[in-house]
Amino acid sequence: MDEILLEETIIYGTVFLLCAGIIFFYLRKKNKASKKTFQKVEIAKEEGLHEPVSLHPYIDPNVCIGSGACVSACPEKDILGIIDGKATVINASNCVGHGSCFHACPVEAISLRIGTEKRGVDLPHVNQNFETNIKGIYIAGELGGMGLIKNSVEQGQQAIDSVVKSKKIKKNGCLDIVIVGAGPAGISASLAAKKAGLSSLTLEQDSLGGTVFTFPRSKIVMTSPMNLPLYGKVKLFNTSKDELLALWKKVIQEHNLEIIENTKVENIIPQKDETFKILTNTGREYVANHVLLSIGRRGSPRKLGVPGEDTQKVAYRLLEPETITGKKIMVVGGGDSAIESALLLSDENEVVLSYRNDKFSRLKPKNKDNILKAEEANSIDIIFESNVVSINEKDVLLKLKDDTTQQVENDLVYIFAGGELPTHFLDKAGVKITTRFGYILKKY
Repeated sequence: MDEILLEETIIYGTVFLLCAGIIFFYLRKKNKASKKTFQKVEIAKEEGLHEPVSLHPYIDPNVCIGSGACVSACPEKDILGIIDGKATVINASNCVGHGSCFHACPVEAISLRIGTEKRGVDLPHVNQNFETNIKGIYIAGELGGMGLIKNSVEQGQQAIDSVVKSKKIKKNGCLDIVIVGAGPAGISASLAAKKAGLSSLTLEQDSLGGTVFTFPRSKIVMTSPMNLPLYGKVKLFNTSKDELLALWKKVIQEHNLEIIENTKVENIIPQKDETFKILTNTGREYVANHVLLSIGRRGSPRKLGVPGEDTQKVAYRLLEPETITGKKIMVVGGGDSAIESALLLSDENEVVLSYRNDKFSRLKPKNKDNILKAEEANSIDIIFESNVVSINEKDVLLKLKDDTTQQVENDLVYIFAGGELPTHFLDKAGVKITTRFGYILKKY
């Protein structure tokens, strides 16, 4: 009996030690992972990447169980991590709004928000059906805060679904809907309108693709599987701009969509009979029962307000970098668009980058690594803490941090100072704009 008792004691003791060992090593591994994530958060704070700039996940620590499902589901690197058994946001500025974390969380501890408690974001008033405060005017895509291609495509289709469900009586001599903007949301909406049997017309102020068209030619578009009305499932993960635009053109041709490029909508005037008169820069007018705004948030490029900015040597986007060679070029700005453009131009040109701050912040990690390597290799000359004073025929005058000036000889100037929300355009149509602080998206 004593031998059996001793044997059981040894077995139980061994099992206990084994379990204790497993728990010890698990907790030590968990603790090390927490410390590593904490260090990443501190680095993100130093680099200005911890604060979100647009759509981002908000984690309720009182609900989170630390399963890590959100971390695994996020297709981006180091956006989320685990600290002390709770999920946390690391590089919030790099979040592109996939929403994968939101859908993966088993306890619904994550909500998707725009703006923070301290930093508000101006957004047009849009309800759950994508309709603004003006009955009959809808908004989908980037203007409403959803810039990711897949999300914009889904919203374009959903907005048309809402138009169909509204069952607004069609007036004689007018279109069912005019879609403003031929980016991802606009093209998706155009296809959905065709599928629903609506008479529609799509107007684009620039060229097909909207914001996608303004990407540098070789820029990689990060997206994910999406369903295009009348086309089906499209699987795109890492694809070039040209490939994405080829897809748009294919579906437009196959379904004979009417898209008029280089036509800017100047004003949308609500009529007494609840229709809308759409005025364009070409002088053409259209009348529609509904209007869908699927334009970008930036509207018009932000100007520097300096002499010479209106000359032909100045541009606000880079369309065909491979055609520009042997030039002396000044790129102004420190965001991702400026960095990507400077890098593309540096292969065949002399590039100087002027940035008003003392260091880069809120850059995508890959862009930051590449621009610093380019500076080290002397392929790009970076002038930090500099501001453009004037743009002249053969040079640009910069003001430096010590209040001295420097003349930089150049042939072309590219300015990437962001863009301005088309507030005036929305105001004229009667669409209300509200500054949102930590606004929770109810529909995703």
